Amino acid sequence: MPGTLTGQRYVDDILRPHVGPFLNGLPGQIFQQDNACPHTARIAQDFLGHFQTLTWPERSPDLSPVEHVSDQLKRQMPSCHSVHDLELAIQNLWAHLPQDNIRCLINSMPDRMAACIAAGGGPTRY
Repeated sequence: MPGTLTGQRYVDDILRPHVGPFLNGLPGQIFQQDNACPHTARIAQDFLGHFQTLTWPERSPDLSPVEHVSDQLKRQMPSCHSVHDLELAIQNLWAHLPQDNIRCLINSMPDRMAACIAAGGGPTRY
């Protein structure tokens, strides 16, 4: 997404057109996001007010599978000399990300949550 992701852009470009309809089609599901500034902006919180959300513990990036996927992608990222090259490289890496990696991250969530609770919301071995 080019530019800065503000709370308003988060609602207009992501929550309203994508997340809202998706969650409306899955009654009873719980939505979770991290504490990034656009996610915690009042406008985003107001939009999500009629959906069930799970509060994200502070200082707990180890609970975010996205952080681990991002780390995997960064370690494989080739040198890029333009934004276009960067976009193509990210799309290629994403398309070839092994689904076993994603499954492992999802399956490790109960252990990650237990470790986070044991660490009082602080860093864990993950």
